[in-house]
Amino acid sequence: MADLSEAIRTALLTGDKRAKVMATRALVRDWRKGRLPGGFTVSMPDSPAWPDGLEVLPPGRMPKRGKGGNARNRIALWHSLAHIEFVAIDLALDIVGRFGAEMGDAFIADFLGVAADEAMHFALIDRHLATMGAGYGDLPVHDGLWQSAMDTAHDAAARLAIVPMVLEARGLDVTPATLNRVRSQGDSRGAAILQRVLDDEIRHVSAGASHFTKVCVQRGIEPKNHWKRLVKTYFRGVLKPPFNDSARLAAGLSRDLYAGIA
Repeated sequence: MADLSEAIRTALLTGDKRAKVMATRALVRDWRKGRLPGGFTVSMPDSPAWPDGLEVLPPGRMPKRGKGGNARNRIALWHSLAHIEFVAIDLALDIVGRFGAEMGDAFIADFLGVAADEAMHFALIDRHLATMGAGYGDLPVHDGLWQSAMDTAHDAAARLAIVPMVLEARGLDVTPATLNRVRSQGDSRGAAILQRVLDDEIRHVSAGASHFTKVCVQRGIEPKNHWKRLVKTYFRGVLKPPFNDSARLAAGLSRDLYAGIA
């Protein structure tokens, strides 16, 4: 019988969008029901599989997205959101497969839950794209999110500091404005999807912050200053306002944590 790491590796190397969602849901369900042994016998791939024909560009070469409410701009917006959630499936799976043996059962449970959430988010968004006559894979995407994962593949603390506590936390900042724009366009279904994503992302960032603190304490390192050092070392962008302080605080990120390096 395959163990947890083998099931995760298989899901990561599944490129078809629907098959990846189904493989992720199945492994999380099997692990929760005790049908999947919790061993870590195989390594994680350097890169996950994505859909055949998906055009992947460097972040700097991505076409600029318009902000108007016409059909083309709406499709571009939702396609971008779909890609974020699709890569988020791989990020959540990889963090478990790569660091689960070191970090323990609570970490595994939290981030398998994140993986299941991201699979659900992607499925909802891809179905919403279908109502516009589009689907994930129709437009170019970039690999910046996965590059951040590879930059931090050697250290659980670095991965937690960058992926949940910077990249996902940025989603807490920008999603409310996107939600308001979608609502103003009369897209009530899209607004409901974004509200669900925002609510779930608060929990995801909270899990990241909590486990980051735990690993720092285990290593005898002061969390706040270590997080700032890791961000300066591994985050390629710039932390800049506006920040959604209330959502960040709900996720365990105090303003004094990130304000000093914004």
